[in-house]
Amino acid sequence: MTSLLQILLLILDVVWFIMIAHIVMSWLINFQVLNLRQPLVAQIWDGLTRLLEPLYGPIRRILPPMGGLDLAPLIALIGVYAIRIILMNNAAAFY
Repeated sequence: MTSLLQILLLILDVVWFIMIAHIVMSWLINFQVLNLRQPLVAQIWDGLTRLLEPLYGPIRRILPPMGGLDLAPLIALIGVYAIRIILMNNAAAFY
């Protein structure tokens, strides 16, 4: 059962890293450091967006419209971290 806990924590860490990469890339695109007309940048952006949209979509439907501000990534980051905390605090159940 310890292996199951470690696998779940690894998956959460990978999701956390992908979300951070997506957030940082969105900032770089908005500040025009990166250009979506470059094929590599466009492919990476599209891939990250496709990976994370199933996670962000339900959150966006629940949140009220905030103009141009998208809080879905922040809520998702908090959710992933909360799940990690819950798993770590209940690690004794996996032994």
